[in-house]
Amino acid sequence: MVDRDLLRYSRQIMLNEVDIEGQQRLLDAHALVIGAGGLGSPVALYLAAAGVGRLTIADDDLVEISNLQRQIAHAEADLGINKADSASASARALNPGCRVTAIDHRLQAEELRAVVSQADVVLDCTDRFSSRYAINQACVSARVPLVSGAAIRFGGQLAVFDSRDAESPCYACLYPPDDQGDEALSCAESGVIAPLVGVIGSFQALEALKLLSGAGRPHQGLSTFDGLAGEWRHFRVPKDPACTVCGCKRS
Repeated sequence: MVDRDLLRYSRQIMLNEVDIEGQQRLLDAHALVIGAGGLGSPVALYLAAAGVGRLTIADDDLVEISNLQRQIAHAEADLGINKADSASASARALNPGCRVTAIDHRLQAEELRAVVSQADVVLDCTDRFSSRYAINQACVSARVPLVSGAAIRFGGQLAVFDSRDAESPCYACLYPPDDQGDEALSCAESGVIAPLVGVIGSFQALEALKLLSGAGRPHQGLSTFDGLAGEWRHFRVPKDPACTVCGCKRS
């Protein structure tokens, strides 16, 4: 770590839970952000700002004017540009020392598994159940921690799944595939208040930084946020022995 890094990250280094060793772990880490929209925007920007040394940002969508109300990694000049490219440029502008790779297409099958296996943490910022299940499966197979977030209307939720822990559930334990349709509710269909994605995305970034630096205790269970009431609720999520992804009945 050079003198400029010591100055740039001084406010984190002075935290006993982080210190120089934790900051160095961040600089050596690789985070994969899948989805560069409302959640992925604050996630990518905060991880870059905090000194995560390598970011991979994946999204196959293009920036539209309706995105700008909440997707803060993009500006009017980015309209029509791929979101992964736009968010990557914003992250680099914020911290040129962060090595950022953009993937401008949807990660699927073998490529998804290969990219996940190269990361130290994966942040699911997508809005499709099919994508969430595929990402979860790849993280379980590669034993890579997954930080999952969702936000719609005035409500959001966060959960952390760490398959390195034998007692940790996975996304499919929380939402069994048979219970869900192929697509989740989208902001285009249901609307979303702008700062909500910042609240949940920042929470995701915080949990990723804890996992990567070793600070504190990773989030456990499911946390939900009611923006209209300003209230958080926390629910315990046990591992499902019958889960076809991480349980004893997996194929």
